Amino acid sequence: MEVPIISLSNPDEELMARAVVKASEEWGVFQVVNHGIPAELIRRLKEVGTEFFELPEREKEVIAKPEDSMDVEGYRTKFKKDLEGRDAWVDHLFHRIWPPSRVSYRFWPKNPPEYREVNEEYASHIKKLSEKIMEWLSEGLGLRREALKEGLGGEAVEYLMKINYYPPCPDQDLVVGAPVHTDVGAITFLVANEVSGLQAFKDNQWIDTKCTTSGIIVIIGDQFRRMSNGKYKSAEHRATMDKEKTRISWPVFVESSLDHEFGPLPELITGDDNAPKFKPFVYKDYKFRKLKKLALD
Repeated sequence: MEVPIISLSNPDEELMARAVVKASEEWGVFQVVNHGIPAELIRRLKEVGTEFFELPEREKEVIAKPEDSMDVEGYRTKFKKDLEGRDAWVDHLFHRIWPPSRVSYRFWPKNPPEYREVNEEYASHIKKLSEKIMEWLSEGLGLRREALKEGLGGEAVEYLMKINYYPPCPDQDLVVGAPVHTDVGAITFLVANEVSGLQAFKDNQWIDTKCTTSGIIVIIGDQFRRMSNGKYKSAEHRATMDKEKTRISWPVFVESSLDHEFGPLPELITGDDNAPKFKPFVYKDYKFRKLKKLALD
């Protein structure tokens, strides 16, 4: 089995929409190619992100996540245990890229100097791609094209860039890149360097996602699973380490604001046959409960 690859250059939009809906129902993860985001821009995005992580630690610490911050933005080195007791080892940088009212340039690297320009250009492209896929997924639910975006908060929907830096690890038994999880937000768009490591869980087996040079991995998250009343699958995935090479990935998480309440879209709840499978949550409460492994339904 292979994670579905969907070309977005097909002149028949209905065929592309059906492929995206089918992959979201059956897999919760797929790769899009010919998506309209310039390959050169993706190359530059990877270049400036890689340059930041190659800086001396003291320069990266300038935009470190404050110790007392309840938010995720900033640079940090993270160690934690996964379910098997192994350390998860990854340096990362978080910062919002959209909407402008939520962007804090305090947490954007000033070195390399092109970092801001490249990320702002990428933000405009990824927002267009995201909204197109949201439209197709809304129609896949039998709803208006705007349904999922509006249910997520409309123009207040947030786009959060994360750069994951996984250094080489000779002992794969001691550490993992990222433990098994589903994304808490609505939908994730991920590019990576040439070192593979992302795996998706399907039919009781782990499947490598082969990310092409300019392909973008799309991962359905918990918010869309719940908003679709379970029609779309929230993909279980994990990141493995490489013995010799550094792996870097650039996911953009698309999610509601923390104070936004989300749940099964009301238009989908039409009588006993379509009863809600999930209860509504304010997003910050949902994130807290999932982080603490508390009951959600």
